Amino acid sequence: MEHHRFLSPSAAAAIASAHGTPCYVYDQATLEAQADAMLAFPNAFGLTVRFAMKACPNASVLRLFAAKGLHLDASSGHEVRRALKAGVPADRISLSSQELPADFAELLRLGVHVNACSLLQLERIGQALPGHHVGLRFNPGRGSGGTGKTNVGGPDSSFGIWHEWADQAQALATKHGLKVVRIHTHIGSGSDPVVWQEVSAASLALVLRFPDVVALNLGGGYKVARVATEKGTDPQVVGAPVKLAFEKFAAAHGRPLRLEIEPGTFLVANAGAVLCRVQDVVSTGAREFLKTDTGMTEILRPSLYGSQHPVHLYPAKPTGRVRDYVVVGHCCESGDLISCAPGEPETLATRALPEAAAGDLVVIGGAGAYCAGMSTKNYNSFPEAPEVLLQAGESFRLIRRRQTLDQILQNEVGPEGL
Repeated sequence: MEHHRFLSPSAAAAIASAHGTPCYVYDQATLEAQADAMLAFPNAFGLTVRFAMKACPNASVLRLFAAKGLHLDASSGHEVRRALKAGVPADRISLSSQELPADFAELLRLGVHVNACSLLQLERIGQALPGHHVGLRFNPGRGSGGTGKTNVGGPDSSFGIWHEWADQAQALATKHGLKVVRIHTHIGSGSDPVVWQEVSAASLALVLRFPDVVALNLGGGYKVARVATEKGTDPQVVGAPVKLAFEKFAAAHGRPLRLEIEPGTFLVANAGAVLCRVQDVVSTGAREFLKTDTGMTEILRPSLYGSQHPVHLYPAKPTGRVRDYVVVGHCCESGDLISCAPGEPETLATRALPEAAAGDLVVIGGAGAYCAGMSTKNYNSFPEAPEVLLQAGESFRLIRRRQTLDQILQNEVGPEGL
């Protein structure tokens, strides 16, 4: 029987006994190893690695990465406040958001960095904080992603200032005395390394327009292989040509630039898993369905993107037989499908698994990124699942409790409150 890479049957049983199912489990050793891999990213004149905290915003994960020397990339003012509450210093947090929070000026005065993501955002920053240091996020005109839903560059994307509006951005910065110290681009998740390298060259051309820029942020989107049929990104391979481009730029223009990157998925995807149980096994004659006590309430990515996640089953009473199951979730929703076809969230696919019975433990891998932080929380009134950090020797500690029904209901207002 094939086991999950870090969550063994014994550890799974111990965690399920202590905290129930479904439950998120993160492996500290994998988190640290992935951080080390990104900290070794090729660079010519210095490197800042910012964890895209939207991928997995638990405070314990943020603190672990901060202790490794990583900075944070926040996508909303709420994420900034969450990072501050986790103890991350303001000057190690950068905000790139589709909307500026109402308190953005206060956050920037605390030392939080900001990338203006539109001309209006730049105008608002200039009006509130004339003379402030600022970064500019540009849409470089090209994008790349595993699906159209994860492509955040090119003419069909709303993210960033369109690259042809660089003159307007320059004029606004001059109008308010803003000092543009950073150029930022990001083209998508699971991006094509070739496109990523081409965009880095275009981004260097944008730097030439702004003489005070000292750092170029090339975003994230480094693909990881969750299943054997996928190919992940090697940071050393994708980074080497970019390092060379920075060196050539410095030689030609006398401007050594610091490199910033913002990995999310790469750092946490394969460091996390959803631990769940088989609730039922049913047959329609044509298909056998394995029903779990998890689903889109914990892991939405298959239903949203058709993403592939490894599934491991630990039978309490092994029969030695293998069966093909369609693996589904517990929500009253036909789209709550775990074993979908690649890139096709509505197409049923099967997984060859040990013969299952109700109560057997199941581990869904590759669930560290965009799962706990991005799901249909409380759909069908299911509570948010707990999160556990797996440590050396299969010891573990709770890093988020399971939500209670009272917590789900606590903000509802009845007639007495109207």
